[in-house]
Amino acid sequence: MLNSLPNQLTLSRLGLSVILFALIGVEWWVGALAVYALAAFTDWLDGFLARRWNQTSSFGRVFDPLIDKVMVCGAFVFFASSHFAVSGRNTAGVEAWVPVLILLREFLVSAIRSFSESHGVDFAANWVGKIKSFVQFTTVCVILGVLAWFENSPFFFWLRVGCIWATVIVTAGSIIAYMQRAQAIVLSPEALGSASPGPSPTPPPVAAPASGPPPASPASPAPPHPRGVKQVSA
Repeated sequence: MLNSLPNQLTLSRLGLSVILFALIGVEWWVGALAVYALAAFTDWLDGFLARRWNQTSSFGRVFDPLIDKVMVCGAFVFFASSHFAVSGRNTAGVEAWVPVLILLREFLVSAIRSFSESHGVDFAANWVGKIKSFVQFTTVCVILGVLAWFENSPFFFWLRVGCIWATVIVTAGSIIAYMQRAQAIVLSPEALGSASPGPSPTPPPVAAPASGPPPASPASPAPPHPRGVKQVSA
């Protein structure tokens, strides 16, 4: 299935991730924004083509969200790093706890999805996860755009702040939504190791005695008459 175009687009996004991180490292914001926008477009395109051509596969189902996580989490980790620390402030506007929250969400949801599907329960992404992905992608684009052209603009400064807080809110909301969705599975007695023991086995039934009169007991023999004793009449 690697020769299908949707899977090739998915793999190409992994290469774009490496290029993105390299461009962020050398502070070429315009190039990084262009690569990130191209990666976001291929993310939409591979899913569209896979559904349109009926080429959905297990490879795409696993690696498509994985590569998305690499790009988003990697970008936020870069933004919160010391590379963006100037005079005691972060020029990207991303505090260190923001990527921690994003990584926590991704690890938690991945663990819940793996556990649920191992028990035969479908745990595909829902609309909350799709909104989270859209907001995170948009926030990365806004941060790169501000760094490229609008670093001194008050309007875009507050737009960046709003996008970052929107990312925090939808990420936290996504954690709550997925936890509520998986509560019945994750907090089940089987998952917590406290499953109640099964019912004790029923003892086999005892066979009832056959109907009818009880068998007669054998007659005891009469005691022998004592020898040599004569009965004397009075």
